[in-house]
Amino acid sequence: MTLYELDPELPWSYIRGFQPVSLCDWPGHISCVLFFGGCNLRCPTCHNSKIAWNPIELPPIPSEKIFSFLQKRKSWLDGIVLTGGEPSQVPKLGSLISELKTVGLPIKFDTNGLEPEMVKTFICSELIDIVAVDIKGPWSKYPDLTGGKCSEERARISLSYLLELAQDWPEYFYFRTTWVPKLSQPDIEEIRSYLPQKQTLHLQDYVPPEKHSKTNSMLDFQVIPPKTETNPTMVQDEGY
Repeated sequence: MTLYELDPELPWSYIRGFQPVSLCDWPGHISCVLFFGGCNLRCPTCHNSKIAWNPIELPPIPSEKIFSFLQKRKSWLDGIVLTGGEPSQVPKLGSLISELKTVGLPIKFDTNGLEPEMVKTFICSELIDIVAVDIKGPWSKYPDLTGGKCSEERARISLSYLLELAQDWPEYFYFRTTWVPKLSQPDIEEIRSYLPQKQTLHLQDYVPPEKHSKTNSMLDFQVIPPKTETNPTMVQDEGY
C-alpha cells in the first residue's frame, strides 16, 4: 500500500478529501467541503474514521485542483466548509485559510472545540464566517465518548470558553450533537443547558460505524455515492 505522509510545513498536504457540492454541510448554503486528515480524538462512534485516524492511506488533493474548481464554480457556491478529521490539528492552518479567502467565498469551520484559542483567533482575524462546534455529550461523559482522549476537565474548560464567546458573538456559532447510543434524553437536556440563551442545539442522527465501513473502504476510488447529513461523501483526485 502506498502511504502519503502529512507534512507539518505544508497545510495543503492535510487535505485528503474534497466534496464539490453539499447541500447539508452548511444548512441553507450550497457549499463545497474540504476534508482534513488527522484527529486528536478516537470517538468509537466516528463516522469518518479513515480520514481521521489513517489519513496517510489517502492521497492529498492538490491545491491546484481545488483552486481551479473554485474559480470555475464560485458563482454558484455559497461557501466553503473545512472539516475532517479535525481541522484544528493542522499546522499553519491560518495561512491555508488566508489563501482560500482570496476566492471571495465565506468559510465555515467544523471543530470539536478543543482548540478554542484558535477559533477565537480565526474569528478576530475574519478568516472564518461561522464555526460549527460538535459537543460530544455532557462533560462527564467525554472520556468515554472520545476513546479516552479528552478528560472531563479539558472538555469543560475548552468548550465553556467557546460557549462564552458565543454569548458575545452569537452569529458566529452553530452547536450540534450527534445522538449516539450512550447519550440519553437527560444527557441531551444537560448539553442544552450549557448553551447561551440565544443558541440552539442541533441534533444529528447517529449512524453505526459498521454502516460507514463500506464508505471508508471506498475512499481510494474517485467518487463515493451520495451522502446523508451524517455520512460524508468524498471525492478523491477527480477531474472536477
